[in-house]
Amino acid sequence: MAVQLNHTIVESTDRDGTAAFLTDLLGLEPAPLFGPFRVVELGNGVSLDVMQSGGPVHPQHYAFLVTEEEFDQIWDRIKGRGLTFWADPRHDQPGTVNTHDGGRGLYWSDPDGHNLEIITRPYGG
Repeated sequence: MAVQLNHTIVESTDRDGTAAFLTDLLGLEPAPLFGPFRVVELGNGVSLDVMQSGGPVHPQHYAFLVTEEEFDQIWDRIKGRGLTFWADPRHDQPGTVNTHDGGRGLYWSDPDGHNLEIITRPYGG
């Protein structure tokens, strides 16, 4: 069996703003509309389908595997926007980057509090 993740829904209080936030910071193409969603297409065929929430958003965690060059570009955009970033998922180590498994990683939050992460090596790899 070759089960693959195809898409997941991301709740947002501002569908269009969240999609633009993600595509801008991650360096992706603008997210087209598909029904009630803004579809953020990732490089491996998986999409984040951003949907307007009808109530409070329940923050989730989304981790993105990126190259070293992409990491530097995304990190520069995070710093350029003046966003706080952390080395850890609990946000105890502000302004630093982790080096787990010989790669680099950092966390930041989107406007709805989703915990976003970029890593250059999969954990445990």
